[in-house]
Amino acid sequence: MTASRGGCEPPRSSILATVATLALTVVATLVGLFVPGFYRDAPVILPQLYGQDLLTLTVAVPALTGSLYLAVYGSFRGYVLWLGVTGYLLYTYASYAFMTAFNELYLVYVALLWLTLSTFVGGMVRLDAPALKRSVGETSIRSFVGFQLLFVVLIGFVWLSEILPAIIGGTTPPSIADAGLPTSAIYSLDLGVVVPGTALSAYWLWNRRPWGYAFTVVLLIKIATLGGAVLAMAIFMIRDGQPVSVAQMGIFGTITLVSTLLLVRFFLAIGPESNRPPIDSTTETKSET
Repeated sequence: MTASRGGCEPPRSSILATVATLALTVVATLVGLFVPGFYRDAPVILPQLYGQDLLTLTVAVPALTGSLYLAVYGSFRGYVLWLGVTGYLLYTYASYAFMTAFNELYLVYVALLWLTLSTFVGGMVRLDAPALKRSVGETSIRSFVGFQLLFVVLIGFVWLSEILPAIIGGTTPPSIADAGLPTSAIYSLDLGVVVPGTALSAYWLWNRRPWGYAFTVVLLIKIATLGGAVLAMAIFMIRDGQPVSVAQMGIFGTITLVSTLLLVRFFLAIGPESNRPPIDSTTETKSET
């Protein structure tokens, strides 16, 4: 009889869903980047879409491919990386499905939204959070908690500094008005999901609850990849001659760097025993005898 790997091996359904996600993501990003005039959005939105597509194609797709391979062979590091990148793609294609102007890939965005949502939820349910906590051991959590709280404050400040003046003045935030949108899916996702989720993750981690460790590593991956996407967007905006907020780029650049460093530290803290083949319980019992 073989012992469980602690929930670090995705089931066949999740593997197939991830393979489908990779195929559709490659199609969506290649079309978006290389088919002239494909996006029908306002000019102010186009550099953001190109930047998102570039980061997704060059970073997220290889990371998801490699992490799926590692996760299939029982790697705890591979499993949590697979979950984190899936979470990034869930956020990305939720914004595409709800905010991007209708185009020929609309059903692809909806399919990616469903695939990543079902895979992410199923993967989190399957994750053995207590085993993840044990594998990290007695690593100091102060920097991880502090960073998450700082992220909550910074993102809340950036978005509320645009939203509150518009509410008080009875106007529309410039980022929404310039794009010709009825509202912003990014505001809703960040303030309604990411910010409270990060605050809860910091609270759980501070109290050393197992799911605090699980959500921390997944959020670090999401923050690092999304921060990189924002920086890629800024490059396209500069090339297009659009104004870029130096303060916002400084904030997102710092967030990306710090989250990446903390992510590396977290992965190094995961014990090597988390990547070993499963132990045969019969053999283990005999050796103990």
